[in-house]
Amino acid sequence: MKAILMTEAGGVDVLQLRDIPTPQIKSPTEVIVELKAAGVNPIDTKIRKRGSFYPEFSSPVLGCDGAGIVVEVGDGVTRFRKGDEVYFCAGGLGKPETGNYAQYTVVEEDYVAKKPQSLSFAEAACAPLVLITAWEAMCDRISLGADDKILIHGGAGGVGHVAIQLAKLRGAEVATTVSNPDKERLVRKLGADYPILYKQKDFINAIMDWTKGKGVDAAFDTVGGKTFFDTCQAVKVYGDIVTILEPDCHSSSLKTARNRNLRISLELMLTPALMNLQEGLKHQRKILEQCAVWFDEGKLTIHLEHTFPLESASVAHQMIESGSTTGKIALTI
Repeated sequence: MKAILMTEAGGVDVLQLRDIPTPQIKSPTEVIVELKAAGVNPIDTKIRKRGSFYPEFSSPVLGCDGAGIVVEVGDGVTRFRKGDEVYFCAGGLGKPETGNYAQYTVVEEDYVAKKPQSLSFAEAACAPLVLITAWEAMCDRISLGADDKILIHGGAGGVGHVAIQLAKLRGAEVATTVSNPDKERLVRKLGADYPILYKQKDFINAIMDWTKGKGVDAAFDTVGGKTFFDTCQAVKVYGDIVTILEPDCHSSSLKTARNRNLRISLELMLTPALMNLQEGLKHQRKILEQCAVWFDEGKLTIHLEHTFPLESASVAHQMIESGSTTGKIALTI
């Protein structure tokens, strides 16, 4: 089969289109998926630059997100049959015979969900990682509730644009930071109540005005760095802040967070995969099953900004690393 291999850690030139053996079922509960599309995520570019999570294995296939058609099932598979259209977040971290920048992949059935009928394969392939990340951050970490006010950073980004929609489905009021008027229009369309053009307006002052000096009930940081520490000033006393980046506590202080008695949560949706936590992986699949219902009911949408053919994976990586993308990018296979 054709696949994009990461021949070594480095720049985009290490992504090479090669012929490799088609993966085979080794467990009775595995399915083989003929991939029609793969999502491209920032984690893919980070692995490419620094090396995979499993350096003992060489030339991995990247890509955590995939969508395609089940073409073979193990003897113990009960949830799928040949011909089923599926989507999932599995593999792509460096283990052999995993990854979705390829024509085929093998996945445990417990990690796979039926593809939303209303989405194309490319749209579906873009969705799993960001859906799981946003869900775990806002529903599992901070238990966002009806009438809560939340600040979501980077609302036009991959995680941010689905986070807005999930927050609205929970009945919350949403403020979000964006960089330009085009992104402002997008987040308003997705349901954001208060877009903040952060290049024109200090988001802390904007939030304090919006909340009459109280601060938001919760904040979801998808940007990291100084933004995380500044956001602590915009969260109410005894409020919540969750981030998908590791705070650099050597460069900034958590004094504001401590004084305001904030509850800080860290979100890494890859933890179940990296630690082989079966219940965590099943929980993530259930998230995708519920979101599939909402997609088909018109309550969720995925903003697919660009698609590239498989052989142009390096171009997709360059676009993500530019830091200016809106929504999601997919490779079509």
